[in-house]
Amino acid sequence: MYSFNFLISRWSGVCLAAGLLLAAPTVKAQSTTAASAPAVAAAAPISTAQRKAAETLLEVMQSEKTINQSIDMTLALQIEQNPNLKKLEPEMRAFMNKYMSWPALKSEMVDLYAREFSEKELRELTKFYQSSTGQKYVSKQNVLLQAGMQLGQRRVKENLPELQRMLEEKMKAQE
Repeated sequence: MYSFNFLISRWSGVCLAAGLLLAAPTVKAQSTTAASAPAVAAAAPISTAQRKAAETLLEVMQSEKTINQSIDMTLALQIEQNPNLKKLEPEMRAFMNKYMSWPALKSEMVDLYAREFSEKELRELTKFYQSSTGQKYVSKQNVLLQAGMQLGQRRVKENLPELQRMLEEKMKAQE
């Protein structure tokens, strides 16, 4: 039986993973714009047209469906890794639905995209996501994200002894 603190720390990992899933479509955009943008920039006002373009893009990207699938996938993966969490699934799902669902995140996600992309870029992205290739990406996104998460978890697990050794050496050096 796991302690309550252990379950909470595992659940924190679930929330972090869900957050990463939600942010995944913006990571490339942020990495390409970060090099050209000042480190600390004042937030420019977002126009109504830009906000609408962001909302349209998120609709075409099927963000609500993706978020719902991500919540299901994250919970299933965590329960698979730790069957003791099964009895807490209703509470975990209620929490995720309260804070990580599309209705809870939509406004902030629209603002996020509107801040990161110009209205023109948002329209261009929408055009791409409306294409057959864009829709194929949308349909494969969760599969790719899940496989990526599993790959990352497998790599950490395979190399965990090395991490533990490194941490032990660091702790000994600090004594």
